[in-house]
Amino acid sequence: MKITIGNQYDAELILVSKDLASDAYGDIVDQLKGKNLFKGEEGEVYSYVNLSDDKTLVFLGLGEEEKVDEEILRLAAFKGAKELSKLKVKKASVSLKKHAKLCYKKSTKAFAEGLYHAEYRFDKYLSKKQEFHLEEVSFGLLEGKEEKVLPGLKEMEHLMDGVFLTRNLINEPAITLTPVELAKRAKEALEPLGVEVEILDRAACEALNMKAFLAVAKGSTNEPRGIIMRYKGGQDEAPLGLVGKGVTFDTGGYSIKPGPSMYTMNGDMGGSGAVIGAMKAIALNKLEKNVTAVVLATDNVISGDAYVPGDVVGSMLGKTIEIHSTDAEGRLTLADAVYYAITHENVVEVVDVATLTGACVVALGAFNTGAFTNNEELLDKIKTAAKEAGEPLWQLPLSKEYKNLIKGDRGDLKNTGGRWGGASTAAAFIEEFVEGKPWVHLDIAGTSDIESARGYLPKGATGMPVKTLYYYVKGENKGGC
Repeated sequence: MKITIGNQYDAELILVSKDLASDAYGDIVDQLKGKNLFKGEEGEVYSYVNLSDDKTLVFLGLGEEEKVDEEILRLAAFKGAKELSKLKVKKASVSLKKHAKLCYKKSTKAFAEGLYHAEYRFDKYLSKKQEFHLEEVSFGLLEGKEEKVLPGLKEMEHLMDGVFLTRNLINEPAITLTPVELAKRAKEALEPLGVEVEILDRAACEALNMKAFLAVAKGSTNEPRGIIMRYKGGQDEAPLGLVGKGVTFDTGGYSIKPGPSMYTMNGDMGGSGAVIGAMKAIALNKLEKNVTAVVLATDNVISGDAYVPGDVVGSMLGKTIEIHSTDAEGRLTLADAVYYAITHENVVEVVDVATLTGACVVALGAFNTGAFTNNEELLDKIKTAAKEAGEPLWQLPLSKEYKNLIKGDRGDLKNTGGRWGGASTAAAFIEEFVEGKPWVHLDIAGTSDIESARGYLPKGATGMPVKTLYYYVKGENKGGC
C-alpha cells in the first residue's frame, strides 16, 4: 500500500470525535448519531455505501476530542484500512485535521502507521493467500503543513519496513530459519543499505573464547553464527550498541520444556529479529549516528553432546558459570554477546533485547516490556523512545539482593537464581558482563509474540520493540513538530 498526498477518491475515511460536529458529511453523521448507529465512540467503525453513485464512506470514531492521542489514531487508521479492504476498495482518501493536544506531524505519522499495520500478513506457507485490496490512501493535509509532514511519512514507511522484517523473521519456522539462515537474511537485508555485516563461524567464536555461547550451541547439528552489523552514519563518535538474543529454537535442552510450551519457540530469537529490523529502519532513514548490533545465533537442543545441568562452563569474560538449568540458555549467549560488543566493538552504551524469561510474562503479561538498567539516564532515553513508539515498558528492580541469588558455589555464577524474581535474577546475570558500561536490558518475552491479535498488533510476531530502538538511536524529539 502506498500513501499519497492530495488525491480525492470516491471512497473516504471520515474521522469523527464524539463531542464535536463533523467537518465532513456532518448531516450523515448527525443522522447516524440520531439513530444510535454510530456515535463517534473510540474504536467505532461504520460503513456507508451508496451503490448508485459508487460512494463509500467509512466513519471512524475517535471518542472525546480532548482524549485523542496517537494510539487512538493508529487504531482508527488500522480499522479503517481493514474495513476498506473488506469492501474491496482499492483507493481511498482521508482529510487529516489538527487535534488540539497533538503535534500534527506526529499524529499524521501515527495515522499512516495504522494503515501500514493493516496490510501485514504472514501467509508464506498458506496455499490460499490472504487478500488485502487497499492499494492507496491519499492524505488531505492542512494548508502549509506539507513540507513538515512529508519527511515524517517517508520516515514511517521505512520504519514499518523494519517492523515487518522483524515480524517475518520471528514468524519463520525453525526448520527454515537456522542460525546460518538468520545470518544470511541479515546480510541480504542490510548490506544493500550500506550496513557492514560480518559473520562469525564456530571457529571464529572459539578463537574469541565465547565459551558460554558455544556451550549452548554444543549439542546442535546446526552451525552457530555470530552476526555483527555496523552502521556508520555519524562522525567519529563511538557507536551505540544493540544486542539481540538469537536462539532460533529452544527445546529447553535437557531441562526440557513441556510440549505446549515448545510450540512457539521458533520465536525465541525475537531479540535478534528486533535489532535486525531496527538496523534496517536506521539505515533506510539514514540516521546520523553510529550503531553496532550483535547477535550470537544458535538453537538449544538435546543430543549426546549437549550441555547438561551440573556442568560448569566458561565465558568470554573469563567468569565461570554453573549450569542449574539448560533452559536458562539465552542469558549465556547474551553474556558473551554484550561482552563482545563492549570490548571488541567499543560501544559507548548497550541495549540488549531478549525473549528471556517466563517470569517477566507472569509479572507484566503481554502488555509491557520489562526494563532493567544500571544507568537511569540511559533508561530515561529508552522510556522516551518507547513513549514515542507507543510500545509500553515497565522498569523492574535490579538490586543487590537479586545479584546475591546468582552467586555460584563451584563456579563464579549460577545461570539461574531460583524460582522467585526470575526476570530480575536473569537481568542481574547479564549485568555481570557489561563491564560497568551504561546498559539497559529489555525482556520482551511477553510482547514479542502474542497468542491472539490485539488492536493493530497481529497474532504472532508484533515487531516490538523495533520502533523503541529506532527512536532511541534517533534521539529525543529530533525534528520536533
